[in-house]
Amino acid sequence: MLFAGIGPEGQERLLASRAVIIGCGAIGAATANLLIRAGVGQLRIIDRDFVEPSNLQRQTLFDESDAQKALPKAVAAEQKLRSINSSVAVEGIVADLSPRNVHELLGPFDLLLDGTDNFETRFLINDFAVNSARPWIYAAAVASYGLTMTIRPGLTACLSCLLESSNGTPGLEQTCDTIGVLAPIVNLIASLEVAEALKLLSGHPEALTGRLISCDIWSGRMQSLRVARNPECRACAKQDFTFLNGQAQPHVTLCGRDSVQIHETGRAMDLHALKLRLTSVVDDVRQNDFLLRFRVAPYEMTVFADGRAILKGTKDPAVARSLYARYIGA
Repeated sequence: MLFAGIGPEGQERLLASRAVIIGCGAIGAATANLLIRAGVGQLRIIDRDFVEPSNLQRQTLFDESDAQKALPKAVAAEQKLRSINSSVAVEGIVADLSPRNVHELLGPFDLLLDGTDNFETRFLINDFAVNSARPWIYAAAVASYGLTMTIRPGLTACLSCLLESSNGTPGLEQTCDTIGVLAPIVNLIASLEVAEALKLLSGHPEALTGRLISCDIWSGRMQSLRVARNPECRACAKQDFTFLNGQAQPHVTLCGRDSVQIHETGRAMDLHALKLRLTSVVDDVRQNDFLLRFRVAPYEMTVFADGRAILKGTKDPAVARSLYARYIGA
């Protein structure tokens, strides 16, 4: 309240606000921590994953006991956040955000915050936000590099304006699980994301940067770029919500006993390059001209040259999508 940019009136607005974080990995955990301490009124955290020891290097809400119990991240986050600020209504939901549940999970909230690990989910959030005229903040980090942008449908470029290409063919995508991530970039991007959130939730949109901010904490390079709206944008110009309508998400089916198949076809895979990338981070990588197979105990994944994959060891589509995003990309 002492800070002139917010003041008592802005703090009252913040106390009455509702925000939702999709994904509670590195950026999501840091974002939740900052928002709870700032006194946001209601916070929902949605995540489909559980805590593992390798998360602790960068996911600041969790500790070794959470990893030993393999607690769902949403559950562990809710417990920690309630102990930090009991006056905030915190709700952790263990779920895989999809076109089927996106309206129910995101509908009641004033602001959507990105803590996800894949672009399939980000484009779904973007479609929902544009369709419902809801502001959201995009944020991502990998290795030493990160970026963030506040999206206000109708006023700014959306994520589809920024990233989608009509001629683009998805291929291999670097992820934190394949090339690592430094904790300082995670916390820097989360801080920038929350700073923008506080401006919106306290009623000061005039203070928003209106730019895409990118940073590399290893090289020290920082950029701030204005992104123009694309007059041919699929989402905000043409109102074509393929992710929201479920037309873009890979079809996932049960495939035999304790197996799930991801029908991500039309994605040209360089299987040899994928093998080189995965050899140091997963077990028992084998590859030929037609497929690549590796183990992440207790699972085994087989990836085909067209992008299709079969995960053995589960019947849960959310687990299959999560592992695919972590090791192949989305």
